[in-house]
Amino acid sequence: MAKPQEKVSFGQRLKQIGMVFQFTAKQDRWFAPLVAAAVLIPIALTVVATIFWGWIFMPLGILFTLLAVLIVLNLRSNKAMMNAAEGQPGAAAQIMESMRGDWRVTPAVSSTTQMDMVHLVVGRPGVILLAEGNPQRVRGLLGQEKRRLAKVIGSAPLHDYVIGQGDDELPIRKLRTTLMRLPRSLSGKDVNALDKRLKALSARPQMPKGAIPKNMRPPRGAFRQTRGR
Repeated sequence: MAKPQEKVSFGQRLKQIGMVFQFTAKQDRWFAPLVAAAVLIPIALTVVATIFWGWIFMPLGILFTLLAVLIVLNLRSNKAMMNAAEGQPGAAAQIMESMRGDWRVTPAVSSTTQMDMVHLVVGRPGVILLAEGNPQRVRGLLGQEKRRLAKVIGSAPLHDYVIGQGDDELPIRKLRTTLMRLPRSLSGKDVNALDKRLKALSARPQMPKGAIPKNMRPPRGAFRQTRGR
């Protein structure tokens, strides 16, 4: 069952907004000038309207000023976060976990010691694999995961993307818009059933690859004794 969301107090909300302001101002040199314009232009228009038509425009001017600042903050903070996340291992999974909607994210279902990884996402568009790292290595990981998942996903659509800036790669700043534009092929019940099957697949114990360690090998003569019984 989903956990109920914790209520955030007004003071905590203001603190969060302040932290977003500080982060965006450090990452984006155009943020401060745009915020200043978002404040000064509505105030100037409000003063002119108040002089000619009365004080009734003062509350409207304040509301428009706050709205303009929030719009600038939302647009520029998203861009700043995308720029900061670019090239960071695991950034795609973090972005997916913060997206609105029913997205079931399993980070790093497959990975290497060189920080190459493949994330598994289940949602209304189907099954999505997001690969981060060296393009040549992650394409091999993608192939392995696609073969493994093909056994259990049935007719559900399977999408795969390599995050990066090269040819046939998806820039991380376009990740949200790209996935939001995918057709919704599954219902909520289909997503739940598919998610359960994939979790069951991941929970199955797998035999280790390579030679069996000596301490796990049966003693010599054990098979002969068994056959002799």
